[in-house]
Order: sequence, then structure tokens, then C-alpha cells
Amino acid sequence: MEQSKDSQSGLRRVAIDPVSRVEGHGKITLLLDAGNHIHEARFHIVEFRGFEKFIQGRPYWEVPFFVQRLCGICPVSHQLAAAKAVDQLVGVENLTPTAYKLRRLLHFGQTLQSHALHFFHLSSPDLLFGFGSDPKQRNIVGVLDKYPDLALKGVKLRKYGQQVIAAIAGKRIHGTATVPGGMNKALGIAERDTLLGGINDILAWCQDALELNEHIHTAHAEHRGFAAINSNFLSMTGSGGELELYHGGLRARSPSGAKIFDQFDYRGYQQIIREEVRPWSYMKFPYLIELGKQQGWYRVGPLARVNNCDLISTPLAEAARKRFREFGRGGLVQDTLAYHWARMIEALHCAESINELLHDPDITGSDLVADLGDKRREGIGVIEAPRGTLFHHYQINEEGLITKANLIVSTTSNNQAMNESVRSVANEYLDGHEISEGLLNHLEVAVRAYDPCLSCATHALGKMPLQVELLDAEGALLDRLVKGGNGKFERTVREAS
Repeated sequence: MEQSKDSQSGLRRVAIDPVSRVEGHGKITLLLDAGNHIHEARFHIVEFRGFEKFIQGRPYWEVPFFVQRLCGICPVSHQLAAAKAVDQLVGVENLTPTAYKLRRLLHFGQTLQSHALHFFHLSSPDLLFGFGSDPKQRNIVGVLDKYPDLALKGVKLRKYGQQVIAAIAGKRIHGTATVPGGMNKALGIAERDTLLGGINDILAWCQDALELNEHIHTAHAEHRGFAAINSNFLSMTGSGGELELYHGGLRARSPSGAKIFDQFDYRGYQQIIREEVRPWSYMKFPYLIELGKQQGWYRVGPLARVNNCDLISTPLAEAARKRFREFGRGGLVQDTLAYHWARMIEALHCAESINELLHDPDITGSDLVADLGDKRREGIGVIEAPRGTLFHHYQINEEGLITKANLIVSTTSNNQAMNESVRSVANEYLDGHEISEGLLNHLEVAVRAYDPCLSCATHALGKMPLQVELLDAEGALLDRLVKGGNGKFERTVREAS
């Protein structure tokens, strides 16, 4: 925790820098008066990575492997979203059955390992020990010490998901699986049988993790109102309204549950989504154009997907979805901490889907690449990454080189929601109280519920906010120069006369 005095407002600034147990670097800042009353609470993204810019000029067929370097946790999601865009660039509308099912299997393995990492390693310490518990215990080492069987299941679940990825992509992280119009490697029978050998344990452990998360959320009444916000939700669904992680149409619901649009072709996403730049964060703020900046922000990810879909195609996960919706008493479940419950429903769905695909004879087929069609200058690929809806949009020139790229990453879509949740927690738990580590961790718990990947989300180049401060030896602010989202500079502390 860092504290300083804001020279302009006279308020005390408290910063959590960095936010722990998330992927990437971010911070939370609070402005408090002498009575510890909250005047401002914000979640800032403080790192920058310029992927949208430096892939310009590269051949389109390299892009799936470049963009997966955005992240070491969800590289498969970026590779697959980019691969779907590349398929369009080479005129492929439909993959071969084997290539399509291999991509789905790869994606289920990715989602399973990511969800296991987030719950068991990053969030379970808060949920098992309490938000304000001793920080010496409130970590993965503490979980290993007190709940060794649970922690071991988490490690093995993630390991299995990575084994699925390695069998298809060659290695667990930053492998090479896709080619324009298909896949570059068949799944061998021996590899399939090895994966089948462990699937029953994986199914059982996913059910255990789901049962634990369901119990934690329903048994703690205070979880329902924690970081409480009412939001729109956005996700893909299948043509029958089913939960769909690889390919579908876009569906959005209002807080009341009413559909804003349904089965919208994601290749036209620019007709429904716009991105706003604000001067205090490197991460953009998307919103639904139809509802405007103030009302159009939305949430994505497991909570959005389980709320949005009408059914789940696998039986165990569908039974869990029904219990989840019953908890919402006929409406959408808006509880921010219900992200964890929804995440484990999806993990179980992934395990069931992996089992089904491994028993499908097409999965070991050899017809991997579809016939290429007429080349196009633009491709848009969208996938449901573990953290939510992921957009990859590319334009190329006549030589096949990337001329423009736009990525809307899941965490970017959740940006406004995370800020709203931080403000909700600050006002409920911190306002007027003496600030302590335990209370500040409540803010981090709110952010962690979204499973943000901050490295993925800070990729744009152009209208980047920047602030440079000059302090004297005692830490007093002498001068501040701010570059706003519009690119203009402003001096906010006057020079001494």
C-alpha cells in the first residue's frame, strides 16, 4: 500500500500497486478525505504492449503465432481467434470435420487449464480463508498447507488441460497448431488414448470443484451483494441458444434479461461496439453503440455466458446451469463473485466436451486442410476466450501483409465493470474506515473475480494517456505534465513564478 497527498484536491491518495494474483500489472487508487471517506476509486492499467502496431507489415499467415505471445496463460485463445480471421483471408468458410473438431478440442483444453489456474491458484485463498484473513496464509502456499487434496486436484486439472494442448499444438505454451484453412498436425491414436486414460478423474475433480464453488457462493449471503453492479452481458451463443465457446453469433442482454440483439454476425461487430479512450488508463472502454457510453458498458466471460445461454449441450454442466439460474430466481445472476461459480460450470462443460471429442472417430482423421478460396483483404475472428469474448480484426494489402489490426480483448470489455465493482466495494467496505491491508484486499477480490489478463488488454498504440510527475526530495509534487487520450498535453501544476 502506498500513500501520498494530492496537491490539487488536498485529499489523501492510497494506491494498491500492483494488484496481486492477476495476470499483468495494474493498480487501484483511492482518494480519501480526512475522515477516510471515498471521493474516487479507480482501477488503472499501467503497462503497455503495442501488438496492434508491430504486427503491421508482417505476412498474415504469421499472425496467429505472433499474437499468442500476448499471453502465457491464454495463448491458444489468441491463436484461434487470429486463425479464424486468417481463414477468411484465404476464402475458407468451413473447415474439414477433423480440423474443426481439433480446434474445438484445443480450445476446451485451453479453457479448462485457464479456469483451473484462476480458481485454485489465484482466487481460492480469498474464498477459503476469507477476504480479510492473515495474508501469510491467504495464498497458494496456505491452500497447499491446509487443503492439500484440493490444491493437488487443481494442479492436476491444469496439467491435464495443458496435456490436451501439447498433444495438438506440440507444446503446452506457444505451440503451433493452426494453418490457413485448417490444422498442421493430426492427433495420433496413442495420444488420444493417453488423454482418455485420465478423463474420468478430470470429470470427477471438475464436479468436486463446481460443488465447492456452488456451496461457497450459496452459503455466504454476503457474497451476493459483494462488488454489486447491474450490467448488460455480451457473449456468443450457438444457433439454438446453447453455450458456445468456439463459434456462434453474438447475443447481448440488458440487466432485466431482455435481449438487446441475438445471433448477430460478429464480422459486423463495428456496427454494435465502439471503444472509448480515457486519460487515466492504457486500457480502452468498449460500449454498445445502441445504448451509448453511459449505459452501454457490459460484462463478458463465464458469468455472461452462463447467464446468456439457454442451455448447455453436456448433461452435467446443464444440470449445474439450471441450479445457477434457479439461484437467480428467474432473473440474471448479477453477483460479481458468481463469476467463480460460472467458471467451474464451464470447466465441467469443457471436461465433458473433451471426453465426447476424444470418442469421436473424426478426431484422429487425416483430412486437416480445406480447399482455399478467393483471397480477401479483411478477416475478423471471434472466440469465447476463458475470460470472455475476444475479437481479432485484420486487414491486408495485395502482398498479404498486415496493414491494420484491431483487438478487443475480454478484459478490455470488462474494464468499466471492474471499475464499477471497485467503486462499489470502496463505498461499502472502506468509506469512513481506517484503511487496512485486509480491507484493501476486498478491492483486489473484486478485480480478481473477473480473472483479468492485463497484458492482453493493453495492446493498442496511438491515443495513449501518459502522466509525468516531478517530486522534490521530500516527495512533494513540484510539477505534473499530462498527455490526455486526445493526444494533447496539459500542465496541471503551474510553474513557480
